[in-house]
Amino acid sequence: MTETTTAIPGLDFLQFVLNSLVDDHDQLKVDGRIDDLGILLTVQVSERDMGKLIGKGGQTVKALRTLIRVIGGNSNQRINIKILEPEGSLHSPISV
Repeated sequence: MTETTTAIPGLDFLQFVLNSLVDDHDQLKVDGRIDDLGILLTVQVSERDMGKLIGKGGQTVKALRTLIRVIGGNSNQRINIKILEPEGSLHSPISV
């Protein structure tokens, strides 16, 4: 059973951080889902902002992942981030 709710730990935090990071705010989408495996936060940004999200050598997304895991630890839940490629891109989704 999959459930979507606004009270997902880390969702507001991730939305706030990414909103400060990206230039194309209208293309930023952060969704959260709770299921049997934990929480999945799905992020989609414009192609222009993808480099900012990933960071040099993946450092930015790794830091976000660490912070999200701390939030998950505080609520005793496992939280993962999945980054979707921009529409029209030929690559598959990036799981981090």
